[in-house]
Amino acid sequence: MTDALDQAKRALRAELRERRQQLSDAQREAAADGIRQQLDALVDARGARSVSCFLSSPTEPGTRPFINAAIERGIRVLLPVMREDGLLDWTVASAAGEEVRSALGVPEAVGELLGPIAVNDVDLLIVPAAAVDRTGMRMGWGRGFFDKTIGSMANCPPVYAVIYDSELVDSVPQDVHDQPVTGVVTPTRTLELPFHS
Repeated sequence: MTDALDQAKRALRAELRERRQQLSDAQREAAADGIRQQLDALVDARGARSVSCFLSSPTEPGTRPFINAAIERGIRVLLPVMREDGLLDWTVASAAGEEVRSALGVPEAVGELLGPIAVNDVDLLIVPAAAVDRTGMRMGWGRGFFDKTIGSMANCPPVYAVIYDSELVDSVPQDVHDQPVTGVVTPTRTLELPFHS
């Protein structure tokens, strides 16, 4: 990655992180409820019986209401667990699921690890993002876990990034390893990308 690209990504991530930290608790709760409704509808539209999702950190659009609702509906939800080799392991979400804070400071589920290839069985990937542009390019938080996962899947199912409405932008700085997504889910809408207004 070039220095200029690295700096552009770092600057955009810092701005997005700052914006997320300024949201009120009421805004966060409303966002989590909106995300649950949008993801419920997406799962129905896609006929998904098994999905991967992530445990949201306090500043991310909340995913727990969706995860709990999906479990209640009998949908199998895989949650990521970071490995030292840069890959993701997976564990099945449960209603009374335990969580720990990972070495990188993000919430992770505790459970039996199924190995990196377990995600090959899901019908839908729901991933975090810092921002997504209108061509479908996703910018993550710089660690590459989800880019590696998406890039390594022979038959990748649809991938949707969960972001706030303001994080769908015209363009994001892009590196060769960055992977595009099928669409975005925000608290107010679900969009397939590339999106041409």
